[in-house]
Amino acid sequence: MIVVAGEALIDLVPQAGGGTPTPLLPARGGGPYNTAIALGRLGAKVSFCSRISTDAFGESLVERLSEENVDVGLVQRGPEPTTLAVASIGTGGSAAYSFYVEGTADRLFQVPDALPAATRALSFGTCSLVLEPGASAYEELMRREAGRGVFVALDPNIRAGLIPDPDAYRERFLNWLPHVCLLKLSEEDAQWLGPDVRGWLNAGPGAVVITHGGDGLTVFPRNGDERSVPGESVHVVDTIGAGDTVNAALLHALAERDLLTRDALADLPGQEWDEVLRFAARAAALTCSKPGAEPPYGDDL
Repeated sequence: MIVVAGEALIDLVPQAGGGTPTPLLPARGGGPYNTAIALGRLGAKVSFCSRISTDAFGESLVERLSEENVDVGLVQRGPEPTTLAVASIGTGGSAAYSFYVEGTADRLFQVPDALPAATRALSFGTCSLVLEPGASAYEELMRREAGRGVFVALDPNIRAGLIPDPDAYRERFLNWLPHVCLLKLSEEDAQWLGPDVRGWLNAGPGAVVITHGGDGLTVFPRNGDERSVPGESVHVVDTIGAGDTVNAALLHALAERDLLTRDALADLPGQEWDEVLRFAARAAALTCSKPGAEPPYGDDL
């Protein structure tokens, strides 16, 4: 089982041709939430670990998890409101966000007593590692499970507007790396963090994967040469959820090959990395061809 830990929220997405002011359509999202949905659609056994509101948005979020074959046994519930993210779609379909996060349910996440015995990997990322007090709880979970030998994946998915002290966040990021087996991030995230791939690898991860939008992906294994694959050509509607789909596709492809260990990633031959990266690039392209975070199903690939 792959456990995805982090926030679930509602994206308010502008509708094209909707007049002025532009109507905003609610869509269920959040980086970890999208990753869990994508894993479920790909056929992975997956569980979502979070705190979700009991309001109408929260009910809808939990309902979709169940519909997409995502286990909700680790989902905590509370009466606090659901986080809202207002999306704006730029040139080429790129998305930017502003957030409404004060007093929301996902900020009050508490560390579960235990994860399922079948847990093989644990994935973290996005707002959940920024907003306190939940961020400290997720970090405690990361450290505890890494200490038990669970494979940890990290996708920082930087939302700079939510980070009041960038230098403090960058220092905290470096402190996570000894516990991380797979680090995946966009090239924009890498630049914001201060790109130091070799330093990141020396700190802990077996491999670092960097996405380049439509130009594809690059992997830097700790003990091997970097490998790159191109993106797949597709008519881009928007890029919402594309990075989350890459995250899910990487985890699924590695799990299918029984490669969910730090050492396996560090020593994986280049040809096998090419196969894994192409699978992730294909999945991301299909997500970009549809509006909103709608990752592909296994049969689509």
